[in-house]
Amino acid sequence: MILRILIAQINLRVGDVAANRDRVLAVMAEARDQQGADLVVFPELTLTGYPPEDLLLRPELLERVVAALEEIRAASQGIGLVLGYPKRDLGSLFNVAGFIYDGRLLAEYAKQRLPNYSVFDEKRYFQAGHAPAVVDFKGVPLGLLICEDIWEEGPTTQAVEGGARLLINLNASPYHTGKAPEREDLLTRRAREHQVPILYANLVGGQDELVFDGGSFVVDAAGQLTQRAPFFSEALMLVEVEAETKAEEQAAAKAGGGGVAGRLGLRPLPAAIAPHPAEEEAVYQALVLGVRDYARKNGFHGAVLGLSGGIDSALTLAIAVDALGADQVEAVLMPSRYTATMSIDDALAQARTLEVAHRLVPIEPAFQAFLGMLEGEFAGCAPDVTEENIQARCRGIVLMAISNKKGKILLTTGNKSEVAVGYATLYGDMAGGFAPIKDVPKTQVYRLAAYRNTLGPKAIIPQRVIDRPPSAELRENQTDQDSLPDYAVLDPILKRYVEEDESVARIVAAGFPEELVRRVTRLVDRNEYKRRQPPPGVRITTRAFGRDRRYPITSGF
Repeated sequence: MILRILIAQINLRVGDVAANRDRVLAVMAEARDQQGADLVVFPELTLTGYPPEDLLLRPELLERVVAALEEIRAASQGIGLVLGYPKRDLGSLFNVAGFIYDGRLLAEYAKQRLPNYSVFDEKRYFQAGHAPAVVDFKGVPLGLLICEDIWEEGPTTQAVEGGARLLINLNASPYHTGKAPEREDLLTRRAREHQVPILYANLVGGQDELVFDGGSFVVDAAGQLTQRAPFFSEALMLVEVEAETKAEEQAAAKAGGGGVAGRLGLRPLPAAIAPHPAEEEAVYQALVLGVRDYARKNGFHGAVLGLSGGIDSALTLAIAVDALGADQVEAVLMPSRYTATMSIDDALAQARTLEVAHRLVPIEPAFQAFLGMLEGEFAGCAPDVTEENIQARCRGIVLMAISNKKGKILLTTGNKSEVAVGYATLYGDMAGGFAPIKDVPKTQVYRLAAYRNTLGPKAIIPQRVIDRPPSAELRENQTDQDSLPDYAVLDPILKRYVEEDESVARIVAAGFPEELVRRVTRLVDRNEYKRRQPPPGVRITTRAFGRDRRYPITSGF
């Protein structure tokens, strides 16, 4: 027999139980009526979206889930489905996968391994399950697992020892660079160890700073990849599994082939394998998806940003246009007395190439007004970074005013290197609603800009923007390297200190000058207060600032 299983790699909205229910019902109907599927598999916590965080503490959310689940159950005539939802039982809350078929709830599985590291906080909300769930579906024993369960040995072993011959793993696995091959390597090992095929259904879409990259896939009992859905887009992937029923297996066993048939009798048939995107392609797609979903899921239909003629704002503009469309993006050029003519020329060239609305709003009148207002306070004081910050805050006021007036989200343009060492102005260039490249190191900003220029018939980021030394242009002849080490040196130090938690001594032992390392790490430590105040941004590394890396502001460490 052939078991036809549809993996629903879909984009859900956290907390919108009604919309998520409707999406499940629509996919279920399409799977049954148009694709002839026997079973549909949805991602982890389908009905609430992931992660619902403290919404799980609200009783009305759980009430809505119960009502939605009842509607789905009643509509499931002639088809099976596996979907995720939270369930309260005897006073405890569980992360559950339910197996529904033909109007009946056949089984529920409670997630056993609750991740509580990095961006995950599941032990704050859920109790761990302890028992496997194996469902006999059309004569085939199917074992249910949820995300982290597959990363540890126990739940997988339980399911197989409970008789499962095919494992179904529901996931909400967020993206970071290198994550997709890591998942596939793990499931390859699990399938080989237990000699069972595994279906991996992943969520796709942006949720605050997280991006879920999809890439759902199937491995056979020998650990061979047989099918993979695309990355960073929704997909309904039909998987055909050639299966022996229990009766066929028993007949094979009587004929002397029971040992092999029992282990390898389920064969996912080979189908399309979507390619893994290269690193820069994957990062760029994650940034675009993160911006698109953050804006749209929060009710924004357009974006505004400051376009300086520098590399960071140039890349941010490209991402915004690819995410929302050129007609939904506005660029504002805000030159000061220190802005080079080439900066204005390059910004205008990019805005025209991308065909975005753009305008010139010089900040000199506002800057002069502030200096006049503060003349008495500043009497006897030499100009310093204070005047630089006033310029940045003038720009922040202009952009926030446009954002407020037009209902467009303000995208900030700071990168991870700047955020790490505090090379940014509170209430100035840090002001905004979303920070697309907040987790992108400066050296990668350049690589992403070069990558984006390869995608169309012509470059959209002027080459001069990529080639010229970066500058905030807040004083005469300023460059970033007046205040910071070269980014080619700074970024590796930051990666070791921020993402890998290496000590000063270990970083120095890797070949970096001790004085420089101590200077950089001091900058990181003392600017924690700034990193508590900027908007969220897309996470692409293994350790992003925000919910991923939580350090005290006040510390004697």
